[in-house]
Amino acid sequence: MIAHIEGKIVEKFGNAIIVDVHGIGYEITIPTPDFESVNLDEERKFFTYHSIRENAEELYGFSSLAAKKLFELLISVQGIGPKAGIAILSLAEAEEVRNAIANADTAFISKASGVGKKSAERVIVDLRDKVGIPSHYGATTTFTTAEEKSDEALDALIALGFPLKEATLALEDVDKSLPVEDRIKLALKK
Repeated sequence: MIAHIEGKIVEKFGNAIIVDVHGIGYEITIPTPDFESVNLDEERKFFTYHSIRENAEELYGFSSLAAKKLFELLISVQGIGPKAGIAILSLAEAEEVRNAIANADTAFISKASGVGKKSAERVIVDLRDKVGIPSHYGATTTFTTAEEKSDEALDALIALGFPLKEATLALEDVDKSLPVEDRIKLALKK
């Protein structure tokens, strides 16, 4: 499997990019917030999910490991494939999508292209206990700009082997204004 790809963005179209890695171009489908934040000729790293089906091989990319793990949870839900998973993650930053699932916001999830009310309800039922606690309560707003950056402390805990839910819970009471290293140390002490 291809775990991540790091290289120069040479093409940008639809919701896909082509990343040149030493002369080899990888086409990667990415969520809208990531797509709008990349620029041509920029060096970027994407955590990837390699989808292999009977008649196609596709790469899906994410700017954070937490977003990739959320995508993997989404596609574990019956009836949600990679395209629907990307559509859900295109609604907002990954943390906002995770928060919407934790808050059981079916109206928000059902706004994704190709995801109806029943599929959104299935996502909530299957994943609500797996995504951790809500970071804030109330309705989630749809994506407008890529303002929020991924949580590096959350990514680090996931890289250390913590499941998304446990990593989220470990960081729950840790001050977000602290440096990343301090947040990780405090989360590990829990």
